[in-house]
Amino acid sequence: MTGFGLFLPQVRLPFETFLERVLVAEEHGFESVWFMDHLYAAGAPELDTFEGWTMATAVAARTERIRVGHMVLCDAFRHPSVLAKMATTLDHVSHGRLDLGIGWGSIPEELKMYGFGEVSNRDRSARLRETLEILRLLFTGDPVTYKGEFFELHGAFCHPTPFQQPLPIHIGGGGPRFTMPLVREYAHWWNCPAPSVHRLDELLPLKGDARVSTQHVVALVPDEAERAGVEEVVRRRFAGWGGLLCGTPDEVAAALQREVELGVERFVIQFWDFASPASIELFAAEVIPAVLG
Repeated sequence: MTGFGLFLPQVRLPFETFLERVLVAEEHGFESVWFMDHLYAAGAPELDTFEGWTMATAVAARTERIRVGHMVLCDAFRHPSVLAKMATTLDHVSHGRLDLGIGWGSIPEELKMYGFGEVSNRDRSARLRETLEILRLLFTGDPVTYKGEFFELHGAFCHPTPFQQPLPIHIGGGGPRFTMPLVREYAHWWNCPAPSVHRLDELLPLKGDARVSTQHVVALVPDEAERAGVEEVVRRRFAGWGGLLCGTPDEVAAALQREVELGVERFVIQFWDFASPASIELFAAEVIPAVLG
């Protein structure tokens, strides 16, 4: 069954607006909402930005059905033992509505700026591997003794264990050398981010048994009279992002249906207009039914 998630980067708008849009998405059949995990907005550092884990927790406490997660957590920001406890707690608080999305960090300058150091891609990938190993061990509830290159644990444990068994691990990224081996070994879901969607065919064989989601920026054109204006704004706002779908609901649905035929089971949608209720409702009314057939 194909599912639809809303990617809602927590930038610029007040919390009450984000919550309103999540509630609209929940009401109209979106199964999940996803936040970013950055300490500033890339390309617009002057904008207000809320912390991702706190945001997900606040939203989970104010919703009933919709799942919460991140596209994706930055591994360097949290020690894996702390992350295991945070994830387990939110999974219980939300009665099993957490999806644990994680990656090894997409903005090296951010890590340097905030004191996490300058680390090579190889080391960031190796650190994430250790995090995933530790999470897997701690989520059993058994005592964990572990010695790696980056972390060392001595009889550590995580009680309670996650509400969900297993707690779904999502790994985001499209790098065949460092990321896809982690997807194959540790992920329940692989999220193909928007800049890598054009390489979906070549990356799919590398994912192992992980289920597949893709990210898209979507700009719906209600009628042809508005197409030129929408396309102009989208080109300016999302130049170079990749994975952009701009068109009528029928055109967007046809593009997503082609990915369903490749095995994609979830779409994580970022709307061009910051997820206005009108866009959420139009997508839910005309795109989702067309994709589901």
